[in-house]
Amino acid sequence: MHFQYASDQSLLVTLGDRIALETHHRIRKLLKLLEDEPIPEIRNLHPAYCSLLINFNPCLTTHGQLEQALLARIPRIESLLLPPANRVEIPVCYGGEFGPDLPGVAQLHGLTQDEIIRIHSSAIYHVYFLGFVPGFAYLGGLHESIATPRLDSPRKRVEPGSVGIAGQQTGVYPFPTPGGWRVIGRTPIALFHPGRTNMSLLALGDEVRFRAVTPQEYRDSS
Repeated sequence: MHFQYASDQSLLVTLGDRIALETHHRIRKLLKLLEDEPIPEIRNLHPAYCSLLINFNPCLTTHGQLEQALLARIPRIESLLLPPANRVEIPVCYGGEFGPDLPGVAQLHGLTQDEIIRIHSSAIYHVYFLGFVPGFAYLGGLHESIATPRLDSPRKRVEPGSVGIAGQQTGVYPFPTPGGWRVIGRTPIALFHPGRTNMSLLALGDEVRFRAVTPQEYRDSS
């Protein structure tokens, strides 16, 4: 565990150096501990792949005092039990007009498009954190055989529901935004809706499985 002063009112707690489930679980346990035993001076918590950024009120505490408060709680992390993961299935129409980068991804890896689809839709992904825009979940667990770098030049607009790959990550764009991930498909499901009780379909710790559907099934679900 490493502490770094990120600003005059934020402390970065690093728990690992790579995308790994073990690190992810430790971050979730630290979050749960701070929810069960809140530190009043903390304003916001921002989890990432390997770290937790803690924003605090600098009028009420200092970096050093907050660090000591955290160190006093750390020994209890390992004994915490996390709730069972919520499993979410997301239908995806791969390729064609919905996945313009699928042919390029297949060519890059020397695979067929069907093989890319099979590999992508057979894995179980984990929601490591949400960011970029509301409802955008960073999903770890992409098989290394189809890990693909971002586009050299990002698109000015990526359609909502687009399923993309970037490095060893995959994710779904909730809104039309610029983006540089390789788009291999699209889902008709809304990943974020302000009218829902849980506005974001996905939450930290969820497990995600993609299911390939036909263009007609996509349109029937839209």
